[in-house]
Amino acid sequence: MCIRDRSTLQQTASSKLGFGASRTMQIAQRLYQGIDISGDTVGLITYMRTDGTNISKDAIEDFRDFIQNSYGENYLPKEANNYSGKKAKNAQEAHEAIRPTDIKRTPEEMKKFLSTDQIKLYDLIWSRALSSQMEPAKFDRKTITISSQDKINEFKCSGSTIKFDGYLKLTKIDNDEEEKILPNVKKGLVEASNFIDEQHFTQPPPRYSEASLVKKLEELGIGRPSTYASIISVISNRGYADIINKRFFPTDRGKLLSAFLEKLFSKYVDYGFTAGLEEQLDDITSGKEEWIKVLDNFWSCLLYTSDAADEEDSVDLGGRRII
Repeated sequence: MCIRDRSTLQQTASSKLGFGASRTMQIAQRLYQGIDISGDTVGLITYMRTDGTNISKDAIEDFRDFIQNSYGENYLPKEANNYSGKKAKNAQEAHEAIRPTDIKRTPEEMKKFLSTDQIKLYDLIWSRALSSQMEPAKFDRKTITISSQDKINEFKCSGSTIKFDGYLKLTKIDNDEEEKILPNVKKGLVEASNFIDEQHFTQPPPRYSEASLVKKLEELGIGRPSTYASIISVISNRGYADIINKRFFPTDRGKLLSAFLEKLFSKYVDYGFTAGLEEQLDDITSGKEEWIKVLDNFWSCLLYTSDAADEEDSVDLGGRRII
């Protein structure tokens, strides 16, 4: 729920605000470095290039005092909430999770000092950080049934109604939380003036957005949180994909290059190879591997593959032939 690290920040800002990864980090950098407030330069958030998931005890105490004073005892857990995230390799955990430097600086108060994009991101960080120390929301599972008077037609909808909003006082339910919220209804007659008759078909998986792409890179162990923004920037700036309605759609150039690499350099674009190379780099950092040996093995294999590719007179790429 809270914004723990930079990859979470990039994913959340993309899905909630429509910000790209590079744009998010640029705005966060400005909030971290400091904003001019009444003649003083004040940093509004903690270090944003962290992979840490912990919040300092002093900050948690400030959060709890603020929750009690602003929202009441019902929203304050008896004990502070603790979160443990998935430990990433080579993670920068010397810094705590991303949070406001002073929770008393509310987004409403900071609005006059910040630009439109800055206040949006600050509000996101502030509300997520504070809500992480609030009581969880409570739901009642319900099924709404609407039947015709002759009992021939019956319509059902299952979901939940909010019994206690808890942390939802500050944040909305994420799209990926699969919690269908139903309205509060009472028994009685229903007047239906119009019915919408729709037929639904099974849809293919949606194309990647920036948020879902970052999430997938994390799952596959490819790259580092610090490299996600540059990866996405390369895909867009070099014309490999167009972003339409916040989704990536491959261009002809992207399709051609992908087919070319899969045909002649399949080993190097394999997820397992990339993740394995990341592990080797980790081993070099920890002293378990010699960097010269790793580079020598990589280069000798790549050189052999490149020479083999040069010997190809032409390459058939799904109906297209490159000579």
